[in-house]
Order: sequence, then C-alpha cells, then structure tokens
Amino acid sequence: MPSSDTIIKELAKNNISLQKVTIKLVESTNVLNKRIDKLVRIFEEASKHVGDVDTDKVRQLTMKLDSLLDQNRDLAKGLLLLEKYVREKEFKTL
Repeated sequence: MPSSDTIIKELAKNNISLQKVTIKLVESTNVLNKRIDKLVRIFEEASKHVGDVDTDKVRQLTMKLDSLLDQNRDLAKGLLLLEKYVREKEFKTL
C-alpha cells in the first residue's frame, strides 16, 4: 500500500492537471464568447439594413414575377393543347 506522502503527491499532480484542463476550457469558452459576440453584431447590423429595402422596388419585382408566372402557365397550357392536337392527328393517320 502506497504511503500517505505518495498519495498526497499523486493527488497534487492530478489537481494540477485538472487545473490546466480547466484553464484551457475557460480560454476556449472565452474565444467562443468573442466569436458569438461578433456573430450577434453581424446579425444586428443585418437587421438594421433589412428595413432599408425599398418596398416599391420589391412590389415591382413581385408584380413582374407574377406576370412571368402567368405567361409560363399560358405557355404550358398552349404546349399541352398543341401536343394533344398533334397526337390526335397522328392517331387519325394511323
């Protein structure tokens, strides 16, 4: 059985090792906190600029996109009707 002096020395070594690991953990946490603070600042800055968008421009773009969607629907319907017509003509010739 180890002597009490040896046990005390081992406990002291373990305590020092634990303190070193704790210091590294605290340092890592501090770095993480700084990075999170930077990220929060970026989001805060971005949220300020979101309100700067001109709503008239957004409305115009939305109207143009809606118009394009309507045109695409009409074209798709026309293509389907054309395909149906071609198939019927093909069927009649056979």
